[in-house]
Amino acid sequence: MSVSEIFETMDYGTAPESAADALAWLVDQGDRFGHFIDGAFTDAGEGFDSRNPANGEVLATLTQATQADVDAAVRAARTAQPRWEKLGGHGRARHIYAIARLLQKHSRLFAVLESLDNGKPIREARDIDVPLAQRHFYYHAGMAQLMEAELPDAAPLGVCGQIIPWNFPLLMLAWKIAPALAMGNTVVLKPAEYTSLTAMLFADICRQAGLPKGVVNIVTGDGAVGEMIVDHDDIDKIAFTGSTAVGRRIREATAGSGKALTLELGGKSPYIVFDDADLDSAVEGLVDAIWFNQGQVCCAGSRLLVHEPVADLFYAKLRARMDKLRIGDPLDKSIDVGAIVDPVQLRAITDMVAANDAGDVHVAAGELPANGNYYPPTLITGLNPADTLMQEEIFGPVLVSTTFRTPEEAVMLANNTRYGLAATVWSENVNLALDIAPKLAAGIVWINGTNMMDAAAGFGGVRESGFGREGGWEGLASYTRPKGRVKKLKEIEPFTGEGAPVDPIDRTAKLYIGGKQARPDSGYSAPVWGKSGALLGHASLANRKDLRNAVEAAHAAKAWSRTNGHQRAQILYFIAENLSARADEFARRLDALQGGKTGMAEVDASIRRLFTYAAWADKYDGQVHGVPIRGVALAMKEPVGVIGAICPAEAPLLGLISCLAPAIAMGNRVILSASEPFPLAATDFAQVLETSDVPGGVVNILTGAQADLAEPLARHMDVDAVWSFGPAALSAVIEKGSAGNLKRTWVNNGRARDWMGAEGEGRAFLQAATEIKNIWVPYGE
Repeated sequence: MSVSEIFETMDYGTAPESAADALAWLVDQGDRFGHFIDGAFTDAGEGFDSRNPANGEVLATLTQATQADVDAAVRAARTAQPRWEKLGGHGRARHIYAIARLLQKHSRLFAVLESLDNGKPIREARDIDVPLAQRHFYYHAGMAQLMEAELPDAAPLGVCGQIIPWNFPLLMLAWKIAPALAMGNTVVLKPAEYTSLTAMLFADICRQAGLPKGVVNIVTGDGAVGEMIVDHDDIDKIAFTGSTAVGRRIREATAGSGKALTLELGGKSPYIVFDDADLDSAVEGLVDAIWFNQGQVCCAGSRLLVHEPVADLFYAKLRARMDKLRIGDPLDKSIDVGAIVDPVQLRAITDMVAANDAGDVHVAAGELPANGNYYPPTLITGLNPADTLMQEEIFGPVLVSTTFRTPEEAVMLANNTRYGLAATVWSENVNLALDIAPKLAAGIVWINGTNMMDAAAGFGGVRESGFGREGGWEGLASYTRPKGRVKKLKEIEPFTGEGAPVDPIDRTAKLYIGGKQARPDSGYSAPVWGKSGALLGHASLANRKDLRNAVEAAHAAKAWSRTNGHQRAQILYFIAENLSARADEFARRLDALQGGKTGMAEVDASIRRLFTYAAWADKYDGQVHGVPIRGVALAMKEPVGVIGAICPAEAPLLGLISCLAPAIAMGNRVILSASEPFPLAATDFAQVLETSDVPGGVVNILTGAQADLAEPLARHMDVDAVWSFGPAALSAVIEKGSAGNLKRTWVNNGRARDWMGAEGEGRAFLQAATEIKNIWVPYGE
């Protein structure tokens, strides 16, 4: 073409990237790979082919791991972990920094190999995936250096099993390995079956960096290998990124094992465009939101919500932009959309779209290559919120859309999903954008932008998009535990007796639901005996219907989450004031229930604890992360929602308040299953709540057998988190039951807690009572 023709058509030619160096590296490895265990590659065994999605050519053969391979990798990691921990923060920082530098030195090789193996355009691998992977190792080298000073009470978990997906093979590896190593853990990582080659190159980099043997171990294979890692008895933590269905199975499989667990799962993220948005910019952002990496992105803006006044104009602009997208060889730097990772995934996308008969379909005008796994960028408008494609994750270059009339309807439609990973808001009105962002059920919200990521800002979701964060200070909690020896929980049996009632007027303590005393649905109650055998009273036996009523009351009290910290603090101070006025009465009750003379000490500690969380209510602040944009990333601490808590048997008043106070201080509503052997302390405390201006439904107290309440509480779809400090056996019940809606859990797994001491309060409780939402706000023209 002549220069004048180029200016006339604005067309451009190809810009092929050479794959010679990447292919030469594969040849140098013999085109066959074993596993990377204890600092060395094992001999290649029975395996499977890794193919180029763009043309189907075999790139290399990888080995299917056996149970013996996984056992060897875990042994190597376990052996290496104490020495890696004792190396200290600075020693670990030096190694992690060396890895980051080597990633930089070999950045082009990584980018080309990633594009060959995954099918993503080389521009994306070169400009996004590889630099962000480097950034994570640099960032966490700094975290390792600072750990001893900034996290003096944190210890590593031990051996971490990590399972990563095929859409961002190198980047997900960096997200998992970097924080684990920084905090003193060792890892056994399984890359995705389709895309293991950059993990093998990373293993080579670990050798070049002089990383001690056994610190990083990589085993390859299909989902069966992932199951071996999940089920392994000598792994302390599982970190998984992948589908919600598999995440649910992992939650069930690890229930009661004591393993820490983080899940980063699927999404159906809303992309909201208001009528005052810069529509051309919003269209360009949408190209990145849904057609980046062929739409194979968990946080893809795959659900477009457009303000009705501009819908027709916006759709016209979007269709015109779609028709100019270039689809083809991922190694061509002028290509916008590459290949789908595997024929299996291509069929899944094709079948989902073919099954849909609603809406209007527009397919991008560009021609598809004759060979390879390609799917055209597709837009389907005019769908209803309940249509399958509006609810289910397609995980391909397919955008579905509907319209809205008001900001309130936009929020309702955006939250009409079981997922909660990410969201995007486009508006030139910053007041509107910042009004909408906190209302969206998502772990990350982008304003006038999309897919902005950085190691300093934690990434993760809510609802069925999983739990836990990766990156930032908040991501480190997933790879650490409190220092100190674990003490085994001593379970307490209730006293029995045949003595006369202490009070000649028999009283049955009722449940406390919705701000009122409530009789149990069962109509049953149980006697409560003192240590001497005297009858202290009767406590109601709650059942699942009472739990249902408590959940409904808690949801009716959702306005509590919108109150400010100062208001919540005043209520907590008022509770402490009223408890103090009845301190002698409560002390006598505690002494009668438990025997001994520790009642007044427990009451005093309870009052102090209420004061502590009243103090925290308006001081547990978010952060402004230092991310590399002209703008800010606001880490906002939000309430989890409705929290159910199995309170400890010991310290029946203090334990209940230690669960209640941090939860409501952060804006949550709570359902408390009171101490089973000593329930009357909780029912007496309900009288204090009634006189302390606590809105009805914010606190609900149930008495009775905790084993009868634990499973329905964990399975309830309208409960957002469950804590359990009760009998050890309930930990497995709660974790398994929570898989239904993947609610957060915090269980004791038989570990005792000193409720009178420092471990009975503090930041761990505040962290469990909050979710982190990162809101990215670029600014300037």
